[in-house]
Amino acid sequence: MDRISALRNVEEALADFESGEADLRATERRVVNVLRTYATEFEDDQLSVYRASGTDEAEGVVVVAESASRARENVAERVETDESAVEVRELS
Repeated sequence: MDRISALRNVEEALADFESGEADLRATERRVVNVLRTYATEFEDDQLSVYRASGTDEAEGVVVVAESASRARENVAERVETDESAVEVRELS
């Protein structure tokens, strides 16, 4: 997904929210999913994209990091949970 497509999808999500076709939670999910899709296309030889699971707060969180262990640390810090409760898998 390129930047223009991502912005267009976010704009559509906001339009649905403004018209009452979607509530805040659904709008947040759509916007986050757009960002996740955009992030998975982020390319750098040193970095990879990881999706987290393990706790409700960590579920589905996507981070870009240089290793799985650093990705777990980033997620744990972001959702304020113990790192041992977080699992990550690399997205391809």
